[in-house]
Amino acid sequence: MEIMNDEYYMRLALDMASRSQGQTGINPVVGAVVVKDGAVIGLGSHLKRGTPHAEVHALNMAGEAARGSTVYVTLEPCSHYGATPPCSEGLIRAGVSRVVVACEDPNPQVAGRGIEMLRRSGIEVEVGVLRDEAVQLNRRFIKFIMTGIPYVTIKTASTLDGKIASRTGDSKWISNAESRERVHTMRHRHDGIMVGVETVIADDPSLTTRLTVPGISPVRIVVDSTLRIPDEAKILSDSAAQTIVLTTGQSPEERRASLTERGIQIIVCGDGPPVDLPLGLQRLGELGISSLLVEGGGRLNGSLLHRRLVDEVVLFLAPKLIGGLNAPGSFVFDGFELMKDAVVLEGLSVEQIGDNICISGYPVYEHAAK
Repeated sequence: MEIMNDEYYMRLALDMASRSQGQTGINPVVGAVVVKDGAVIGLGSHLKRGTPHAEVHALNMAGEAARGSTVYVTLEPCSHYGATPPCSEGLIRAGVSRVVVACEDPNPQVAGRGIEMLRRSGIEVEVGVLRDEAVQLNRRFIKFIMTGIPYVTIKTASTLDGKIASRTGDSKWISNAESRERVHTMRHRHDGIMVGVETVIADDPSLTTRLTVPGISPVRIVVDSTLRIPDEAKILSDSAAQTIVLTTGQSPEERRASLTERGIQIIVCGDGPPVDLPLGLQRLGELGISSLLVEGGGRLNGSLLHRRLVDEVVLFLAPKLIGGLNAPGSFVFDGFELMKDAVVLEGLSVEQIGDNICISGYPVYEHAAK
């Protein structure tokens, strides 16, 4: 039986926060719990950018009973005026006695100021309860707020011998239905989904979130140096989600104009080819896209990894062997000469999903050759 202590209530707040992943855009996911006399009297989570924060929802539920309570919040309460008033001021006005914070907010506009504001008002503040879990939950927000560059997750599915398609290009289906449903949940939790033009030509994907209950579809992003994307491609003709194409100065101007007239946003990233991927990520960040799920082929995956632009890798392995000297692999680039130079994944998570294995981790680039 779990002991009812600070960690117990912070886990409840973290669970509240995790439920809103994919809904907050460039804002963090945050959960708050108000506890008084051993009872939970308020719960809240941040649901959408520009709307009240988790603390506000939790305090509203608690009402006058919040006076003298303890509030558990997964991220430092904000201290500045933005789309909403400062949550620190709201906690002070509510008369809470104690605030337990999982981790500080890395946003330079906050960065300890919210905690200091609470302490100056006489509120007891404890920081660091389940800090690692809170940082992990907001890893995408933290990377974006510190760099302005989207957090990049590569999702790939392969056979046991590392193939993402047969030698004829057939890839339906490598992974099982349960794994594919998991991927749709991942789409819901990212602002954008990126593929290369070869994937569009070969598979004509919709790149939308399709779950048993409606999910949020990310912005669709295609990397296409010379605008070879077919006119009849689904992502150009449907209105299920916004579509952006990253291209180069080598693409025909009339083709850019034609796609723009169809409502497609064209972003030129370098003279190219190829597309200047670091510049492309910077431009996407400027548009408020804070996280990217990459579902491209081996070349796009390899280019991103080789340029050290990948923050997380999620690999679904199916118990199949297909062979093929020319069958594509998950990461296609020149590669390293020595095993000691390989990109190593840390923080590994391994999960069985039916007859598939899902392995996820975070690249450590200092091990890789320069």
